[in-house]
Amino acid sequence: MSDATTADLDVRLEKHRTELTGYCYRMLGSSFEAEDAVQDTLVRAWRGYASFEGRSSMRSWLYRIATNVCLDMLTAGNKRARPMDLTASTPLAQAALTPRADTVWLEPVPDARVLPATDDPAEAAVAKESVRLAFMAALQELPPKQRAVLILREVLAWRASEVAELLDTSVASVNSALQRARATLADSARTGADAAVSDPLDEEQQKLLERYVAAFEGYDMAALTALLHEDAVMTMPPFDLWLTGPRDITGFMSTLGAACAHSRLVPVEVNGLPGFAHYKPDPDAGGYMPWAVQALEISAGRITGLHCFLDTKRWFPLFGLPLHLEAESDGVEERP
Repeated sequence: MSDATTADLDVRLEKHRTELTGYCYRMLGSSFEAEDAVQDTLVRAWRGYASFEGRSSMRSWLYRIATNVCLDMLTAGNKRARPMDLTASTPLAQAALTPRADTVWLEPVPDARVLPATDDPAEAAVAKESVRLAFMAALQELPPKQRAVLILREVLAWRASEVAELLDTSVASVNSALQRARATLADSARTGADAAVSDPLDEEQQKLLERYVAAFEGYDMAALTALLHEDAVMTMPPFDLWLTGPRDITGFMSTLGAACAHSRLVPVEVNGLPGFAHYKPDPDAGGYMPWAVQALEISAGRITGLHCFLDTKRWFPLFGLPLHLEAESDGVEERP
């Protein structure tokens, strides 16, 4: 290929990166594995472009490659989970912080990396719902090919004939796989856990978040208790501990989590949910150090889920977040 042709192909391939990353993320449950899968997809496409005969659109061709890459990565049967998928809730009196390997956990992802820009509000809402943590956890229960069928049909709105062609199977097989996948998701109570988050957030939800920030930064446990649903859960991957109910959640924050008093929260968009980058006081350097990326689930005017992803060395760079906040001003500054 000439230099001009190569440059043109690079541009044509690159414009699909965000939607492919969203697809691979839904398939794999891992932000970093999704990016690896997309990079592999684009490299394969670039190398194989001479054999691409244009019998389908480039987009369909790329999805075929991406699907094969993801299915290859899932052959070991690995699936991502949340703490509540692996263990029972732990009473505060028995709370212990036991970490598990990174490969166990369903990972958070910045909205901008997986949600392509669209002028269609309905399309945007579906896209956000399809990367929310509860739905992602339910997807992980599906066998890989059923997962692909459900994402392509229900999230991306492909026709059954298009999916059948992509997977080299029959329309009947696609419809059967979709029916089984729907049945599995219908049996999962998790899929609707955060469906009450509106897009964009309504006034009540915005005020709830403002009250949450004030309560958390002030470490006011009484105020925080008033914002939590009676069945609210708190998770803290990579630890498998998870807590249920305002009493245990605020009790943990007042004891084992007491070092988080006087923290600061910076808004982020994570998994189609409202979220925050949590910085806690840095006793050595002054200012604030990164501690967690929080994703909040909301329903009926209360917080139902507080999911804190603690591996800051991975998550803060992924979200483009600074690694230090200065105490002297409200500006966000990165300390070299």
